[in-house]
Amino acid sequence: MDLADSIRNIPDFPKPGIIFRDITTLIGDPNSFNETIEILYDRYKNININVVAAIESRGFIFGGALANKLGVGFVPIRKKNKLPWNTISETYELEYGTDTLEMHTDAIKPGENVLLLDDLIATGGSLKAAAKMIEKLDGIIVDIAVIIELADLNGRKKIEPYNLYSIMEFEDK
Repeated sequence: MDLADSIRNIPDFPKPGIIFRDITTLIGDPNSFNETIEILYDRYKNININVVAAIESRGFIFGGALANKLGVGFVPIRKKNKLPWNTISETYELEYGTDTLEMHTDAIKPGENVLLLDDLIATGGSLKAAAKMIEKLDGIIVDIAVIIELADLNGRKKIEPYNLYSIMEFEDK
């Protein structure tokens, strides 16, 4: 099975010239979703990971399932003002403006090994912001993983020096 075939391509969304890579078709198919989690599990099962941290909202789908399968905790990284406890935050650049991510100040203990996960990397801004917060809490980023990498947007460069693992790569926007 080629997992890329389970991604729906939606042209001109959210604006003309963009091809939106829709994962709802992947997660809606139990075989594709299971294969995705198995690929991630096989990669990380023998690595010392204490928690999986994932970015809302689509990252939660994969992050929660993987954390459960690995037998480790799950840390939600959310948009501003969505978490009920004390938080740290990091603002990052968007194409037109900025956005802010937050996580609880007690979500990661100093020295914990963290796998940072999201569904997709485009320009890398949200993953870089999440990585900065993890490091502010003295967490150790073992790896950054995504399901889809939009390679021509160069997000991989933005998150250097972290290692990025992507299950599938698309060259066009």
